[in-house]
Amino acid sequence: MATQKEKDAADYLKKHKIIELMDNLTSMLLFHRPENPREFLVEELKKLKVSQQTGVKGPNLFNNFNLDAVLGILDPTNQKHISFAQYRHALTMLGIKYINECPEGVNEDRISHETFKTEAIQGLQSCSETYTNTEP
Repeated sequence: MATQKEKDAADYLKKHKIIELMDNLTSMLLFHRPENPREFLVEELKKLKVSQQTGVKGPNLFNNFNLDAVLGILDPTNQKHISFAQYRHALTMLGIKYINECPEGVNEDRISHETFKTEAIQGLQSCSETYTNTEP
């Protein structure tokens, strides 16, 4: 059974999204492998601060090129759409926690590439915004 201090610590980590912040920073660090990791982390934290203050897009590992590669795997015949199951699975694999369950095309089970990319970018941005305390 957890003690009160352990519960308080867990609540603190959750409230301030510390685990998500550390996950994001560690991923960025391992992806970029900078010569000076401390300086790199300071710069990434500065970018997050600017993003928080101005609303500009914060640091993120994925871009349109990466999402096009994902779509190339999901839609090898280039039909320009994927199924809802593929959409949901791909967003989950990208680490997106809050997925739009009713994207454009869901009723036809035909999620366009553009809809997928829009939802992915929004979800990834939301994941990297560890300074917010609200869920989408």
